Amino acid sequence: MIYSKSLLTLLLFLWICAVQSQTATLVGTVLDENNLPLANVNIVSGDLGTTSDTDGYYLLQLIADTKNTVIFSHLGHENVVLEDLILTTNETFEFNPVMKTDTIQVAGVEVSATGEKKLEGITTISPEVVRNIPGANAGVENILKLLPGVSFNNELSTQYNVRGGNFDENLVYVNGIEVYRPFLIRSAQQEGLSFVNSHMISGLEFSPGGFQAKYGDKLSSVLDITYKTPVSLGLRIEGSLLGASTTLETISKNKKFSSITGVRYRNNSLFVNSQQTETNFNPTFIDVQSFLTYRFSKKFHLDFLGNFSINDYENEPLTRQTNFGTINEPRALLVFYEGREDNTYTNTMGALKADFLLNENTKLNLVSSIYHAQEEEFSDIIASYELGEVDTNLGSGSVGDVISSRGVGSQFNRARNELDALIFNLSHRGNHTKNEKSIEWGLKFTHEDFRDQLRESEFIDSAGFIIRPSRPEFVNNQPEEPFTGDIVAFESAQATNFVNTNRFSGFVQYSEQAKWGEHDIYFNLGIRAQHWILNGEGIDRNAQTLFSPRGQFSIKPNWNTDLLFRFAMGSYQQPPFYRELRDITGNINPNVEAQRSIHYVLGSEYSFNLWNRPFTLTSEAYYKDLDNVNTYTIEDVRIRYAADNNATAYAYGFDFRLNGSFVPGTTSWVSLGYLETKENIDNRGDISRPTDQRLKFAVLFQDYVPTIPNLRLYLNLVYNTGVPGGSPNNADPYDFQNRLRDYRRADMGISYIFADDKNQHPEGHWLHGFKEFNVGFEIFNMFNNQNSITNTWVRDVDTQQQFAVPNFLTGRILNLKLGMRF
Repeated sequence: MIYSKSLLTLLLFLWICAVQSQTATLVGTVLDENNLPLANVNIVSGDLGTTSDTDGYYLLQLIADTKNTVIFSHLGHENVVLEDLILTTNETFEFNPVMKTDTIQVAGVEVSATGEKKLEGITTISPEVVRNIPGANAGVENILKLLPGVSFNNELSTQYNVRGGNFDENLVYVNGIEVYRPFLIRSAQQEGLSFVNSHMISGLEFSPGGFQAKYGDKLSSVLDITYKTPVSLGLRIEGSLLGASTTLETISKNKKFSSITGVRYRNNSLFVNSQQTETNFNPTFIDVQSFLTYRFSKKFHLDFLGNFSINDYENEPLTRQTNFGTINEPRALLVFYEGREDNTYTNTMGALKADFLLNENTKLNLVSSIYHAQEEEFSDIIASYELGEVDTNLGSGSVGDVISSRGVGSQFNRARNELDALIFNLSHRGNHTKNEKSIEWGLKFTHEDFRDQLRESEFIDSAGFIIRPSRPEFVNNQPEEPFTGDIVAFESAQATNFVNTNRFSGFVQYSEQAKWGEHDIYFNLGIRAQHWILNGEGIDRNAQTLFSPRGQFSIKPNWNTDLLFRFAMGSYQQPPFYRELRDITGNINPNVEAQRSIHYVLGSEYSFNLWNRPFTLTSEAYYKDLDNVNTYTIEDVRIRYAADNNATAYAYGFDFRLNGSFVPGTTSWVSLGYLETKENIDNRGDISRPTDQRLKFAVLFQDYVPTIPNLRLYLNLVYNTGVPGGSPNNADPYDFQNRLRDYRRADMGISYIFADDKNQHPEGHWLHGFKEFNVGFEIFNMFNNQNSITNTWVRDVDTQQQFAVPNFLTGRILNLKLGMRF
């Protein structure tokens, strides 16, 4: 009998433990129509329930890996119903409902642990994933590069290519305000910080193509960021060997005023010192952002977004040795430098946004923003190089050193570039929604004023002879036939440009969610229009009017299988920005017109259970037909346009992403993409575009030790096949189609969580004052892969053969991290 009771007690204990281990957590803040915290809201799911506190905050334990219906109710407000919510074991999911007074705002919100907005085809990603996943430039762009169809082969850059486009073709919004990036930056190590501060984010949406008319006039993608509206006082501090950041959240006693302010500092010395060029490197990257909200009434809010950033890049290269070639013919490039770079990129932005709730169905807003960029590039670099053979005798004391020279020369680069840009925007948007039908409209005026002075040149000296440009007017028979003319730069750009552009744009779109028989359908039809006018000193006036219709259709059949299909088609026209008007010599071509791309996107989303946990497989096939193409070359992150609409192009591919709980309580995914994009310049035939990536494979993986759940691992893996590039700048792309080596990289982070939402400590404990506290380390480029983004071209004196010497990116690096939130 005693034995039976003991066995029963043990089984009961194990059952309780099993039930406790199969729970998930729903957290968030309940807000009213005025975006003020709402207290004493009843939140119920079956037999489970809780209420919101005075700050509107709630926490509800749910049963994991099964469908849950959560009801939010409050006296004087209509219910919010969250249907079919499936969370994985130990997962924490954030949901912040806004409760209205006299209408049911949600008849069944479709939310899944995979983070997909099923009907609109927009990918949403949890801010916690953005903050946790390691990367050389951790943040939003680091996560985007793990999605199929998104890539860029430089870990120090925050720029990205989407489905064959370049990074000038991507839209970025923060709280509905378009933001910009520096214009003159030419190498990734000069970039510093992304505009988006990941610690200020509450929402992230991304579309790689086929997006709605309400988004702007770019060819490739849209990234829509939402910054937090704080509901309580909070402070976050983070530090690492790469820099530090702090984020302060405040709210007034009457809840009318709230603010979130972030300060970031970054120093890339850790990465640059891992490269093969020895240098005295002194970069300073500082960024300050604030998002302020004042609620005048329940119907009128005023927001302010401000940003100031400065990239002070000082670099004094010293020496470099790069070994390359084959086992039988190993070679090395030795370079000795003199001189320095002193570049400064200062960017300031301020924006005001007024939101007016006309009634429960209609919302209006007015946005005014101004962006000012002051950028300087001053550099004088003399590089004396030697191309030689390498000692491969393992018994020699000079193994790995250069033992004989095959070529010597020098290169002198000089730049005195200055740019001053001022961009002003004034826009209005409106939205009227009723009975699952919505109409949206918008008008926008943009004024762009660019003042640019470009003075840069490159001289090449080989064996005492200055190499002249490879243009038809120069006869290059040196050294057999020496010349006595003027010394001419091998490459140069000299121009002074004063250009301003006025743009008038607008859109209107209609969307509806309805039933088609027993099936759920959603469609969106819209059109954009833009008229832009170009003026400037010494250039002809130019103007163009554009119309871009777009549409999306989704259907979710009433099948036992949880499957959804999407189709999108539309015209996407990108009028030239300043840089697209400037050719390789720096001169402005005022006759450049908008590039146009027709998108066709067919996709599906299949949700299923695997290992008793939810998974989603997202698949898309796409085709883009482009004309009026303005061709370009890419060197590192610098894009130089031909400033001529003399090409057509196409891009097609397939994207797959499997997203779910590979490990209980975590979100991970695997991405696979295939892309082919080619262009036809002046009817000479199809050749690969600079962004012709072909194959992409990426993994985002999160894990923890089962017996120590607070010890967590974060991993991202990327493999991209090489893109065309690395050819000499003066090479005809039809004569020189070379690909860079494949890009392979793995970054890992390990953290121990001392405190978070699930791990709070009693009063008197040293961790009691912390809402979050974690320490950890990161290993970047775990396998020390030698990736390259460009080549240096040197000539063998004996054979006159040119060799492509790869410029390698960063090696393996260890970084230490500390984070806390109060």
